[in-house]
Amino acid sequence: MKNLICISAPSGSGKTTLCKLVRKIKPELIWSVSCTTRNPRKNEKDGEDYNFITIKKFESLIEDGKFAEWENVHGNYYGTLKSYLDSAIDEKKIVLLELDVNGTASIQNLYPNNSHSIFIVPPNLEALRYRLRQRGSESQENIEKRLKRFKKEMAFKDRFDTLLINDNIEVAKTEFLKKLNEIIEGA
Repeated sequence: MKNLICISAPSGSGKTTLCKLVRKIKPELIWSVSCTTRNPRKNEKDGEDYNFITIKKFESLIEDGKFAEWENVHGNYYGTLKSYLDSAIDEKKIVLLELDVNGTASIQNLYPNNSHSIFIVPPNLEALRYRLRQRGSESQENIEKRLKRFKKEMAFKDRFDTLLINDNIEVAKTEFLKKLNEIIEGA
């Protein structure tokens, strides 16, 4: 059963926005709440958007082998707990996981029979640069780091089951919902 839906995208491609829009339409989908050591952005809630934890706690969980995937991205840790995914598989729940490309690869390797991957991309690099600036939460230095990572992440796009271009949020939402329904019906 393909019940672990891994959503990856370069930072600023709209993956969080699309996931939030889809979750309002399909409340039966379970949102994987990852752990992170980064500070919350405005409007993010602990336990809802992420589990915000200390570096010491995160590293302890790494040492104990508790993560299905984890990554250090731009100086912050992000990770998904195995126990959360194992429980969702046992209970046959459909889970949306917002991950970087390495996290998706880890989930695909650990749960090959349960995962489907979707890669969301902006129409071009300029659109991405604009979106990152519009966030208002990133320094110019962080924007440049994210743009460098964009090129590396794009090299992974062919490893995903589905590619979705987010040029227009409403069109992308419709395409995203269509793909989710296909996956769920196939599950």
